[in-house]
Amino acid sequence: MKITKALAGFLAAAFLLMTALTSGAAETEAPVDDDIDIQKIEFNNTGFIRGMDVSSVISLENAGVTFKNENGVEEDIFKLLADNGINYIRVRVWNDPYDGSGNGYGGGNSDIEKAKQIGRRAAEHGMKLLVDFHYSDFWADPAKQKAPKAWENMTLAQKQSALYDYTFNSLSELKSAGADIGMVQIGNETTSGIAGVYDYSDIHKMFSAGSKAVRDFDSGVKVAIHFTGPENTAVMKWYADYLSQNKVDYDVFASSYYPYWHGSLENLTAVFDYVAETYGKFTMVAETSYAFTLDDTDGHDNTVSHWSNNTGKDLLWDFSVQGQADEVRAVMNAVNNVSSSKGLGVFYWEGAWISVGDITGMSGAELTRRCNANRELWERYGCGWASSYAGEYDGDAARYYGGSAVDNQAFFDAEGRALPSLRVFKYVVTGSSGADNIKGDADGDGIVTVKDVTEIQRFIAELTDFTDEQKNAADVDGNGVVDISDATLLQRYLAEFITEL
Repeated sequence: MKITKALAGFLAAAFLLMTALTSGAAETEAPVDDDIDIQKIEFNNTGFIRGMDVSSVISLENAGVTFKNENGVEEDIFKLLADNGINYIRVRVWNDPYDGSGNGYGGGNSDIEKAKQIGRRAAEHGMKLLVDFHYSDFWADPAKQKAPKAWENMTLAQKQSALYDYTFNSLSELKSAGADIGMVQIGNETTSGIAGVYDYSDIHKMFSAGSKAVRDFDSGVKVAIHFTGPENTAVMKWYADYLSQNKVDYDVFASSYYPYWHGSLENLTAVFDYVAETYGKFTMVAETSYAFTLDDTDGHDNTVSHWSNNTGKDLLWDFSVQGQADEVRAVMNAVNNVSSSKGLGVFYWEGAWISVGDITGMSGAELTRRCNANRELWERYGCGWASSYAGEYDGDAARYYGGSAVDNQAFFDAEGRALPSLRVFKYVVTGSSGADNIKGDADGDGIVTVKDVTEIQRFIAELTDFTDEQKNAADVDGNGVVDISDATLLQRYLAEFITEL
């Protein structure tokens, strides 16, 4: 497998400690048809989570979306996910995502009833459930942690009680519906607060109320606290310190990781190492995703597009089916590298949130008709990120409501057909049958950096040993021997004195 010129430019900058180069990932106009190549990961944790969030899937199916295997044969999406190596499903839960007339806010209208359907179907195919309580009626994220409508005028003590009751009762309903609950998030990206509580002298009390509800429900279910912004290393460490100082009872320190926002994977591992080594907690990426194309398929602007979030030094993969798989593998590897086997797993965010109506190749009146039909489906079934009805609760929704912003980051094309990249979730365990070693990738992390030069030098000095796969990757000049000439050649490549290995 060749390393892209754009990636080489970035790695050279890291190697030489010069001014950072601005090198974006190469753009691919359409998905590739070739099978993907994925190197096996030797997981330190035998129960490593290879998960996916599919919170919008019920609303999509209600709108007529069907999912198919790579051969185009329609199948239950939960069977497709399980068959491709996914062992955990994540589902968000909003308290009351409806207006007074019963119109859904969108975003999957993600209430407890849909979560019950998702949990049951996941369990039927052998997958555990991570319940992601937002403690809101709509999206909770770093900028928004609005209380549910029913909780808005409550005191802190009343909110604690309401959060406990809601958590315990919802988990009981999910279990009764057939879900196999393995983990519960007490809030979603709670960087700024939770359920309308923004004072850090109080936030930990809400975490503790939720944690107690989970422990009382089932002491074997893991409790996760979810932050984001791992690029802000000091802040993330502060969160871990804060939880400890306030004696919050939890098991998993979770973060989102989107490479176009959240810094390097090396830094992510370092942040998680701090939590694992200092507090003995498991660590996990609760959300990640990557685009397989920069094109839109539903008429609603995407988070990653030809003009948005498509360049940057931490985008080390092509926007292609192979690139999407490579990103997932790299994030899993970064979590697996966390010390003391405390890297618990990775969840891909909304990997099935595809278009309800493909606009590819359309123009003029045909395009207008299809876009209007899509808007009607988004409004009726809540299968876009927001409906107009959400405007009563979230002012941004009133202005920007519409479809999926991540249809180009799903593992299915616009017609619901599985992409080869979906197989990454099983190939990280087995390796793909045709996987090539990345020439120069001596440490096996899926990218070529100065760390590989160091590993080759350590091998030559007999300070470490290599597997056969590592030896093959480290033999840069292909002469059958790993020696100083390989390290030198790799250094020249990273410094861009040569452009291809």
